[in-house]
Amino acid sequence: MQSAKGPAARMFAADKASRLLGIEVLEQGEGTAVLRMTVTASMVNGHGIAHGGYLFLFADTAFACACNSHGPVTVASGAEITFVAPAREGDVLVATAREVTRFGRSGIYDVSVARGDAVIAEFRGRSRSVRGTEPEEPR
Repeated sequence: MQSAKGPAARMFAADKASRLLGIEVLEQGEGTAVLRMTVTASMVNGHGIAHGGYLFLFADTAFACACNSHGPVTVASGAEITFVAPAREGDVLVATAREVTRFGRSGIYDVSVARGDAVIAEFRGRSRSVRGTEPEEPR
């Protein structure tokens, strides 16, 4: 498990967007992360289900925590999501991110978003480490 002072924890501490949505980091490790978020009324679209943008943001945050666990600042070079089932207001979602592979400054990460045992979305992110960077301390 990653310490609270690790690079991914420092990055998350500075991530106001994710924290304002109530996203919590449950676990962090080398190339892994598990996060939790509750779907609120403000996250629901006109069809009465969670807006896909919020689900993408949630999965992307788990991806960011996993790929930044190694040290240098790492950003997304691309990502895609497949929505498998709807989420609704009040649903507690868990995003589980895992590293598939790293090569040079690049990496591939998969994130599953679930409500209990039901998969809501599958996300694949591609990362790229920024040369000569180390994470900054939060302000």
